Amino acid sequence: MAGGKETPRQKMIGMMYLVLTALLALNVSKSILDAFVAIEENMQKANLTELFRGDEKKSELKETASDDSNPERARKAEILLEAVEKIDAITARRIKEIDDLKFQILESCGEDMSTVSHSGNIVREKYNKDQNPLKPVRMNLSWVNGKDKYDDPMRIMLGDATDIKNPKGKGLKLWNSLNKFRGQITELVASTHVYTNKSGKVVTDTKFSFKAPRINKFKDQEDLNEQIKKSMGEQNVHMDDRDAILEIYRGLTKEERLDVDEMKGVHWIGKTFDHSPSVAAVASLSSLQKDILAARATAIATIRSRVGGGEFSFNKIIPLAYGPEVVNANEDFTVEVLMAAYDSDKKPEVIYNGQTVDDVRDGKGFIKLKGTGSSMELSGTVSIINKTGAKKTMPWRKTVTVMKPQGSIEMPQFNILYRGYNNQVNATASGYVTTVLTPSNATLTRSGEGYFVRPGSGRSATLTVSGRTADGRTVQLKKVQYKVVNLPDPTLYLGSAKDGGRVRSSRLLQAKLPPEIPLNAKYDVLSWSCSTSSMRGAAIKGTGGNIAGAGVLINAAQSGTIITFIVKVKGPDGIVRTTTGSWAKS
Repeated sequence: MAGGKETPRQKMIGMMYLVLTALLALNVSKSILDAFVAIEENMQKANLTELFRGDEKKSELKETASDDSNPERARKAEILLEAVEKIDAITARRIKEIDDLKFQILESCGEDMSTVSHSGNIVREKYNKDQNPLKPVRMNLSWVNGKDKYDDPMRIMLGDATDIKNPKGKGLKLWNSLNKFRGQITELVASTHVYTNKSGKVVTDTKFSFKAPRINKFKDQEDLNEQIKKSMGEQNVHMDDRDAILEIYRGLTKEERLDVDEMKGVHWIGKTFDHSPSVAAVASLSSLQKDILAARATAIATIRSRVGGGEFSFNKIIPLAYGPEVVNANEDFTVEVLMAAYDSDKKPEVIYNGQTVDDVRDGKGFIKLKGTGSSMELSGTVSIINKTGAKKTMPWRKTVTVMKPQGSIEMPQFNILYRGYNNQVNATASGYVTTVLTPSNATLTRSGEGYFVRPGSGRSATLTVSGRTADGRTVQLKKVQYKVVNLPDPTLYLGSAKDGGRVRSSRLLQAKLPPEIPLNAKYDVLSWSCSTSSMRGAAIKGTGGNIAGAGVLINAAQSGTIITFIVKVKGPDGIVRTTTGSWAKS
């Protein structure tokens, strides 16, 4: 640009470009610094909003404590107010601590912080311990002269060595103080419960508590949520407190170590205040005050909800009746009737099977399902926004018993059980959770979805089917008496030919029930004696179903010759029967 070969005019133009570039850079820097001034102003306004939110709930609690019309509720409010005062004390300590850091940073940059004015001075309203110790100092950073100074803020927050990985200055003290506050406020919320004992005295409930873990390492917000929930799940934290504790803890949690550009393991204090201009450092500190005041407001709102008034708003009511969906004749049942209130402007969020339910109306979520299997376990969550804007989430669970549609046709004349045999029986108590089958003069063995029934030695047996309700009651539904008889005698088969048929030749003799008797009863051939009509007096004997020994006799017989077997068989009932069968030679 300023080389020896350039003309004076070119050199002048180059110099003008250089000056213009510098001016643009200065203008950009000024715009960024002015943006931090605006951010800090917005943070101060947000701090006042959070302060008012907490003060409003505290005032409601004070009003309840002074209400003589309900002494018991007033006493509960008094006890809860003591916890709120503790929360305010630890909150005020952090607000003052951060205000002191703001003053120290600006004073180190040469700013005048002694004069208070609404115009022309940095400090608009000083910290007032007696009037409101929770209200941060009001400032106007547009009057800061050294907005771009960063050496002094770094030295104060990181220490003289300005080590962004291992800060040693006031920043480390602030970091430890914030983590301590996070533990103190969540533990106070968890342990502040009251109840009326048997003597009618209002006392502090010591069953619930929370020892806050120190969580400052997490992959993402979901991982942070899971770590907090796990810690609460391992402790005796009241279910109604868990959402509030999760919100407070999460809002006060910063990731301790971060990767910045190519540098790994940078401390949060180092990342936040490294080369941070004075106005940016003050804006960051005001943001921390907002987190602290927001935590305080949520904590007080949670404690306030434990006595009168409640934390939820409602403008609609509907009648609801709940009871069993299936009722059997002569069965006692109960219907629960209640009035449900809901806010038509705040629809609940219903989650089922991990998915949001779209059909939400009249304060309810409608889930359409189809009955499958024998039982369906349904579960999910339902959430609603309370008056403070926090989401309250609770789990829901329901068990649906699926009954199979059934009809029944009976033939009373055929109510028979066979002695010594596994009689297959199916029983169903429709409309009940469990079916119970009870025998008399018989034994039961479970078989798949049914039973095997073996009657005793008497001439009759009784089966009683009952239904067991969800609460464990047993209701008798039907009692049936059965005749007990022996199994029928089997029919003999020579090969595939039934007794009375024709046969050419065979080596197999069987004893079994004919197809018209649908019993799965097996009969074993013990012994046999074979003779023919043409050879009177001559007989061949054998054992088992293999009759190869009678083959010579059968093959030698003329067509039309009658072949007779006298057979001893044994059935599943253990009875040995003697039966006879005859066939004509083909």
